[in-house]
Amino acid sequence: MFEPTDYVIRPLTAADEPLLWDMLHQGVQAIEGDAAPVEIVQRPEFARHVTGWGRPGDTGFVAHDIEEGKPLGAAWFRQLTRQHDAPGKELTAELAFAVRRGHRRRGIGAALLTQLVKANPQHSHILISAPASNPAVRLYERFGFGVVQATDSSVTMRREV
Repeated sequence: MFEPTDYVIRPLTAADEPLLWDMLHQGVQAIEGDAAPVEIVQRPEFARHVTGWGRPGDTGFVAHDIEEGKPLGAAWFRQLTRQHDAPGKELTAELAFAVRRGHRRRGIGAALLTQLVKANPQHSHILISAPASNPAVRLYERFGFGVVQATDSSVTMRREV
């Protein structure tokens, strides 16, 4: 297991868009399989998590290996824009989350999610685009998120604040 002193977590910036494309590919590989080509992240259902990163409402964190400076994982929220959202209505944030293969199940994902949730208590309603069978769903449940709707391709979870 990585010790917290083996990596550092920092906020994402607009300059991190290339890093997020890589992290997105890592996350897609976890769902689609390791053979998923890098071009798969350009599909609209994946690209929406990163395209134009740094707009208002985008927030997240990345964990870096201290020795090599390599990104180990990232967790980020992106505000969904929906035409039917009325002023004053709770908006939905979409969660994207990935930990590089070889570094999963070492506490890095939990540390990233802890940082993200603590820094963004206003996000009580989130959408997670992952199959219900995705092991990360159990991680989200440990953080107080509960499944409120599930389809074959996504799970909507809510955290009461």
